[in-house]
Amino acid sequence: MTGFAPSFRRIALLGAPAVAALALTACAGGRDLPRADLAASNVTTIGVNSYLWRAALETVSFAQITQADSAGGVIVTDWYANPRNPGERVKLTVTILDQDLRADAIRVAAGRQVAQNGMWVDAPVQAATVQRLEDIILTKARQLRREAVAG
Repeated sequence: MTGFAPSFRRIALLGAPAVAALALTACAGGRDLPRADLAASNVTTIGVNSYLWRAALETVSFAQITQADSAGGVIVTDWYANPRNPGERVKLTVTILDQDLRADAIRVAAGRQVAQNGMWVDAPVQAATVQRLEDIILTKARQLRREAVAG
């Protein structure tokens, strides 16, 4: 670190987090800064609400995940057949639509197929099934937020 003035050498040794904290303190004129609420309902360090993201991943973890884009908020599973009902399979797409933890911030789309004559044929998905998955994700997300607030 030759060529730097002694004060720059000391600041460089502190590391980036310490330098950022010093800069913020200097900008605030030494006043106390408000503390960040890490359990806020719109935690978005991954591009979408982290509670919804984690809850969605946990909810669809029974199936193999083929795509998970935390920046865009999309999770896609591969086709999943329940071992107790191998003649039927489902594929899920979960989309997080907002950065806030809200009921309308999550959308689940499901595809269903049934085996007929050795081939997979598209079949309807009951709306209640999709609604139930959205409710499970929201409940888990709210629980994760409560745990973060309490912890």
